[in-house]
Amino acid sequence: MDITIHSSFLPHTDPDASLAFYRDVLGFEVRLDVGYADMRWITVGPQGQPDTAIVLHPPGVGHDISDDEREMLLELIAKGSYFGVNLATDDLDDTFARIEAAGADIVQEPIEQDYGVRDAAFRDPAGNLIRIQQKGA
Repeated sequence: MDITIHSSFLPHTDPDASLAFYRDVLGFEVRLDVGYADMRWITVGPQGQPDTAIVLHPPGVGHDISDDEREMLLELIAKGSYFGVNLATDDLDDTFARIEAAGADIVQEPIEQDYGVRDAAFRDPAGNLIRIQQKGA
């Protein structure tokens, strides 16, 4: 089988803040920006990797979710407990410094993990946990 990862999904609570973060801080390309009523789906991805994307979407969309469930989702997202994504870079220290300088909510500075990975962690504007690890680690 030849299977690749095409899209991952992360919720956003402020589409403009999320767009600015993924485009301006992480340097991702904007692939799609689609709205319907007061909702917006934004597809971003790393430059030079057209077959890999993250879809930033409004949380709790649909008629089959109650207001209480939607509120619970928003609380989990804000804590960074609902969704996340792991990214990789050739130069973790430089990437981390740029993200920190942009004012990202830092969760963990670059460290060597006990399981053999060197990584750092921060939250996007919605609160989603993003980890970046050093390639080759």
